[in-house]
Amino acid sequence: MENCLFCKIIKGEVGCEKVYENEYILAFKDIHPVAPVHILIIPKLHISSMNDITYENSEYIKQVYIAIREVVRISCIYESGYRVICNCGEDGGQVVAHLHFHLLGGKHLGSKIVHE
Repeated sequence: MENCLFCKIIKGEVGCEKVYENEYILAFKDIHPVAPVHILIIPKLHISSMNDITYENSEYIKQVYIAIREVVRISCIYESGYRVICNCGEDGGQVVAHLHFHLLGGKHLGSKIVHE
């Protein structure tokens, strides 16, 4: 996906502040954080959204969740707690058409999302 922002970040064409990386995923700080810890975790394989997860690409999803454990330790929020959010589609708030997970922490986030 040549115009995908996250694919460009993976290729090193666009910079980011990396937090963690392995052969399957990249985790980096969000440029518009909504919490003291706001890290995006993305598969290195272009998967457009949750709707595009298949048996064939599911290893990347497993690796995302394994990486979350490492990232929360690196970010010192393992004990205090955190939230993982994955938006899907326009109504779900997905802005970049590359599957990504928001890891939020570093403050009390409340028990649920506030409705407008």
